[in-house]
Amino acid sequence: MILDYEAIGARIKDVRSMLNMSQERLAELAGLSTTHTSHIETGNTKVSLPSLVKIANALGVSLDELVCDSIIKAKAVFEGELARTISDCDELEIRVISDMAKMLKTSMRGRLKINR
Repeated sequence: MILDYEAIGARIKDVRSMLNMSQERLAELAGLSTTHTSHIETGNTKVSLPSLVKIANALGVSLDELVCDSIIKAKAVFEGELARTISDCDELEIRVISDMAKMLKTSMRGRLKINR
């Protein structure tokens, strides 16, 4: 199994940004250097499991939320992410997103069927 360190770093940065937390503050809370935290967020270094746990705890998220791009059973994480994405949408926006999701699903399943 190959871990996608760039995706992990991007998720860390996204959560940190959503929390309006500076990289320096995350580093402080996780007990890491700011430079190391920066390298983790850009995917320029392979984050160790102990560091990843420290980061997850500092951000108040679970490990699966940070590594969901690298694990097979991550449906619940993506469902939660989708729910958070649309949580501030009004009725019209939700209808449009729902229609688009249905069309995308139909198109994707049609293409997958052709390519099998």
